[in-house]
Parts: sequence; C-alpha cells; structure tokens
Amino acid sequence: MSGCAIEGIGCYSPRDARDREMWRRLQAFCESEPQAFGRNPAAGHVTGSAFVMSPDLKSVLLTHHRKLNRWFQLGGHCDGVADVPFAALKEAYEESGLSRIRLLSDRVFDVDIHEIPESGRECAHLHYDVRYLFQAEAGEIAASAESHALAWVPLEQLEEVTDSPGVLVLRDKLQPFLASCC
Repeated sequence: MSGCAIEGIGCYSPRDARDREMWRRLQAFCESEPQAFGRNPAAGHVTGSAFVMSPDLKSVLLTHHRKLNRWFQLGGHCDGVADVPFAALKEAYEESGLSRIRLLSDRVFDVDIHEIPESGRECAHLHYDVRYLFQAEAGEIAASAESHALAWVPLEQLEEVTDSPGVLVLRDKLQPFLASCC
C-alpha cells in the first residue's frame, strides 16, 4: 500500500504498522463514506492538519485549542472541499497569522485517526486527520478566535507542552523526513 494515492489527499509512505493501519482505515473510510470531506459527525470526517515548522526547522507552531483546552498542531475541517492539502494550508493561515507558509513535501506526512469528545452541539465522532509538513517563511504569529494562544515549541520540548501522541509523532518522523528530502 506504500505510495498509494487517495484522491483529494495524496500519496503516503507508511513507515510502520501504525502508519499502515491508519492509512488502510482512511482509505476504507474515503471509499465507503460519500460525505467523507463534509462535517457529518455521525460518520466522522476527514480533517487536514499542518505541522508548521519554524524557518530553522527546530520548532513547531502549536495552538492551545479553545474547545479542547490542549496544545495541538494547526488544522481543521475540510467543509466539503475534497482537497485536504488545501484545507490544511488554509487552516494554517487562518489560525497562525503568518503571511507566507510553504509546503515542504506534497506527500502526506502523517495520518492520525482519533475520537473527538461529545460537545454541546455534536456527538463524539472520529477525525480522519491527514497531516502535511509546512515551513513558516514570513509574518508574525497571532492567535485566532479558535485558540487561547499560539507558541513556537522547540522539538526537544514537545513533551513539556503536550502528551498527545498525535503531536509527538512529529518529532519521531521529522528527522528521517528531513534527511531524505532536504
């Protein structure tokens, strides 16, 4: 399954059993759910995330999510648009205040399927989160209404800010990625 593409998402090269299982589940969901890129909480939905690296690639921009009250990468819903790299970049701009962000690879960086807890408006549901790697090139960060704060977090300090495996995977995958591409 390595290198297979999913329309609207792109290609991914799973590196271990976790990656292969996440990719398999994402592929099955996209094939079986006609509204995969919408916001149907009963079925779950595809979301796009952006790991935005600092210009020197030593820190990642995290947002302290207002609703979930935890630190995460930037990202959000596709809102019916079946172009996940576009959705991830759009969310990165909207949530960061940065004026120029560039995609470091057109390949999917990571896939993480996780449950979003029930809230006042929605039942608990799955996010089929597709993550891409970006680099900040210009602008000053400014938190949006969706977050309490933004912070550049050095990679070696990620565990001091979050215990989310979905964020910590960045540190684990970044060095091999940079060695192979940059």
